[in-house]
Amino acid sequence: MSRVLTNTIWLAAIGLASWLVIGPLAAAGAVAVLAIWRMAGHERQLVRLTAWAEQPLGTPVPEANGSWSRAFLALHRRASKAASQREELREMSERFRLAAEALPEGVVILDQRRNIEWINPRAELLLGLDSLSDVGMPVSHLVREPEFIAFLEKQKATGETSPPLLVRPVRSGGRMLQIRGAPFSAGRALLLIEDLTQLDRLATVRRDFVANVSHEMRTPLTVVLGFLETAHDGMAHASPEEMEHYLATALEHAHRMQRLIEDLLTLSSLESDSAPPQDAVDVAALLAGVKQDTLALSAGRHVITLENSGPATLIGNGRELYSAFSNLASNAVRYTPEGGQITLAWRKDVDGRASFTVIDSGIGIASHHIPRLTERFYRVDRGRSRDSGGTGLGLAIVKHVLERHQATLNIESKLGVGSSFMALLPAQRIQ
Repeated sequence: MSRVLTNTIWLAAIGLASWLVIGPLAAAGAVAVLAIWRMAGHERQLVRLTAWAEQPLGTPVPEANGSWSRAFLALHRRASKAASQREELREMSERFRLAAEALPEGVVILDQRRNIEWINPRAELLLGLDSLSDVGMPVSHLVREPEFIAFLEKQKATGETSPPLLVRPVRSGGRMLQIRGAPFSAGRALLLIEDLTQLDRLATVRRDFVANVSHEMRTPLTVVLGFLETAHDGMAHASPEEMEHYLATALEHAHRMQRLIEDLLTLSSLESDSAPPQDAVDVAALLAGVKQDTLALSAGRHVITLENSGPATLIGNGRELYSAFSNLASNAVRYTPEGGQITLAWRKDVDGRASFTVIDSGIGIASHHIPRLTERFYRVDRGRSRDSGGTGLGLAIVKHVLERHQATLNIESKLGVGSSFMALLPAQRIQ
């Protein structure tokens, strides 16, 4: 039986008893007083309920009797459940925000009028924006490239995901960006921005590399074919001396192509292989081999000395280190005039590191060329490099070998005085 029905029966019973005992008028008054007292009690409970509802969540439920106690508890459970759901929603929203901020791509949310609603830090960096001042601004007022504005207008008109846009915004510092747009929640748009600068640079390097290889191979191949055709056509009439000249020249350029192919294979292997093996390399034997090759290449045209005051053992790949040291020494021979001095020095530094340095009294290098010397096929003097037998890949090979051994290459040079190429190896490579 409900509480209301119980109270009604109780009041009726009191009224009937009063009627029988004290008469109808007094009975009516007693019932009215009792009803007023009950209504005042409900009013007090309503006031307490209102005061409790205005308190912070978690405030203890006021004490009450009967139906009001159950009502307070039911409201408390409902409020607690709603608060829990709001907290879960807040935590989910916070996780989404943190995840969006951690994305490697830039994210921009635009409203129906293509004003910025939200941007993550990556988008700020890529587009040159500031979340503190640019949120609420039309994105087309900040990124003004015509192709980007046309991209936004097309995406808004179609309401569909747009094909990616490649653009170099002025505010991005020259980066190559790929921007994708998609409809998002009631007319909004979601922009995803990806930095393709490195990929674009690699594609350019690849194209340049293919063009350089083609050029470097074409020249000696043309010479070889030309002299072989000349020798073939004039075989019946050419003198032995002429035939020897034709074949020697063809053989020289064939060797040049062979060196180029070998250097390309070496460079490819260095770029694709895993970390080099950690072998104990006998430095004295390695330096002796490098000096022997340098003397053979010089053919007595230079004064070559070896100074060995460094550690006896080096940890790394002996074949790769030999290639790097030998390339440094052979460069010195090629660019040092006859009668010049070339010093090969192996030393230990005071900080535990060790260095292999090639010092020459050659023609020297202008300072603006030095930062680019380790680029593939970069030559200070192209004609001289080819005449001296260089492939244009020697210092690129040196750079990769040293990087695989956590080492660095330091270059100092002065025009007309000479150059110093130092391979500096870390202490953990020394024994």
